[in-house]
Amino acid sequence: MEVSANVVKELREKTGAGFMDCKKALAETGGDLEKAIDYLRQKGMAAAAKKADRVVTDGAVGAYVHPGGKIGVLLEINCQTDFVARTGEFQALLKDMAMQIAAANPRFVRREEVSGEELEKEKAIYRQQALESGKPEKVVEKIIEGKIEHFFSEVCLMEQAFIKNPDQKVSDIVTEAAARFGENIQVRRFARYHLGEGVAKA
Repeated sequence: MEVSANVVKELREKTGAGFMDCKKALAETGGDLEKAIDYLRQKGMAAAAKKADRVVTDGAVGAYVHPGGKIGVLLEINCQTDFVARTGEFQALLKDMAMQIAAANPRFVRREEVSGEELEKEKAIYRQQALESGKPEKVVEKIIEGKIEHFFSEVCLMEQAFIKNPDQKVSDIVTEAAARFGENIQVRRFARYHLGEGVAKA
């Protein structure tokens, strides 16, 4: 089907995808803009997954202080080139991730960073809770599995619901960014400061 240049332009502005990719997406989805956006996201995520093994040696460190000065975040996000690191879009991603950390207070970047010892401790607590509530032994493991996934979604940044759009995980936002930039993007580390945290109050 024939696709108008204006619709292609609008799709490019919304997704950051190339002209030919937008044209193909619209042709594949019968000119439906929303379906074309979904189509490009799916393709972009697949492309981003291929980039995930590329070495990231550049990037930027960002800082965010929540209004009122009680919470502050330092965050490092890596990419492959200084060119991408200096773009306004990369800086916006940096700020979004720092605000996420300030608001949602994760303890880890990703689930692989949670120690086996801590996981076993959590599982033991969930097992005891399930048994004490009278749940049959055969369903206890399923309950534990579900609770561990919920635990990851609370303490791991990449597993959290994105504060600006709770329908997406933070990992989805990073993957979409990688697809738009055409580079591997990795959240490397962060530090979150809460005024007075760890200080014993009289």
